[in-house]
Amino acid sequence: MNTTTSESRTGLVEGLMARFPHIPPEAVLKEDLLRTGIDFDDSALTDNLDGEVKPKSYFIFSFDQKPLAQLGEAARRRPPEEIALTGGPYALRRTIVSVRVNPDSPYRIARDEGGSLLLSLDGRAVADVGLPPMPEYYRHELANGKTVMETAPTIQWGYLIYLTVLRLCQYFGAKEECQFCDINHNWRQHKQEGRPYTGVKPVADVLEALALIDRYDTAKVSKAYTLTGGSVTSTVDGLAEADFYGRYAQAIEERFPNRWIGKVVAQALPKADVQRYKDYGITIYHPNYEVWDKRLFEIISPGKERYVGREEWHRRIFDAADVFGARFVIPNFVAGVEMAKPFGFATIDEAIASTTEGLDYFMSRGITPRFTTWCPEPTTPLGRDNPNGAPLEYHIRLLEAYRGALEQHGLKPPPGYGVAGAGNAVFSVSSFMDTLAPEEVTVEEAVPA
Repeated sequence: MNTTTSESRTGLVEGLMARFPHIPPEAVLKEDLLRTGIDFDDSALTDNLDGEVKPKSYFIFSFDQKPLAQLGEAARRRPPEEIALTGGPYALRRTIVSVRVNPDSPYRIARDEGGSLLLSLDGRAVADVGLPPMPEYYRHELANGKTVMETAPTIQWGYLIYLTVLRLCQYFGAKEECQFCDINHNWRQHKQEGRPYTGVKPVADVLEALALIDRYDTAKVSKAYTLTGGSVTSTVDGLAEADFYGRYAQAIEERFPNRWIGKVVAQALPKADVQRYKDYGITIYHPNYEVWDKRLFEIISPGKERYVGREEWHRRIFDAADVFGARFVIPNFVAGVEMAKPFGFATIDEAIASTTEGLDYFMSRGITPRFTTWCPEPTTPLGRDNPNGAPLEYHIRLLEAYRGALEQHGLKPPPGYGVAGAGNAVFSVSSFMDTLAPEEVTVEEAVPA
């Protein structure tokens, strides 16, 4: 990387830290890492399931900025699932960041001469790096030889069990797939590389993996599980979407009552279907709307527009609040896609204004959205055309707008994400929890009366 580019990236990060002193520096650096990815020296890779570090599980999307076939040693020896940053010139409090691999990133993790792991930006050390320890439950296989990591991986430093029980999405092809999403490609690339990557996970396998987690997670670090996967537009195993995902929730809650907060990420379904999720034992519902602007929703999420439609999607979100309670309906949007060329907003001001309008629309009704920082994956149309993602300034201003909207509407951080606040947050795919005032929602508090 040339000197000018190096100076501009460091200057960009430090300039935004100075311009937005009310946004934690941890959040500024984390957002840049999430949108840019990290280059891993071979010394920073894991020994897969044979080592002492929890490896990257590819729990739903690739979250890489190069295809698996182009990652070299990082494809053979996986990078860690997440990293914990501390110290450095910005005096970082403990900051958990989801790993997104990019061999071309200006950020690099390597060991120094003493063997310590450091994160560098443009060749200058900016943080000490901690790695997630291999959990005991990852060391034990299911009776059929499958791994817990493939069946029920944990993320957010062990807080969340991520159950992607359907690896493929029935929004298929250019006219239906969300333009930022590589779930279908991620399945294909893992199969091509000969990795285990189960298309539909049997309920029995999920229960067996959860039993191992429950047995060996003696400290009860895992607090929640998410049931998710691709959208179902017809049926899977003869079941429509609510009953397909709901059967897992029913089985989990019958086997492990009140052990974890149950969450489901699915389409915005009719109220009767949503009620079935509730009846099956789900506590939190995530009917993700991806992007607020009407024109962009139709372009970026054509399958959702075709099968449900934007206005109906929003109506169903409000219907779901009648079932779960507004606080427990938490739709996600993918922060940054609203600026993706060639269709997105041309200016940061326009993009922030649009998304803030969406935040106000939902928060004024007691619903608290959250977001995932867009990773421009190269096999997606938006990632291919926008390899650098959205501007870092957009992400920082969005954190500012989100916190402001939450305060304006008198809402708390959404439940099911652990503790908020810089140095406390474990939510690893966005900095919104790092930016909020410290507050924790326990399992008991999360369950509405």
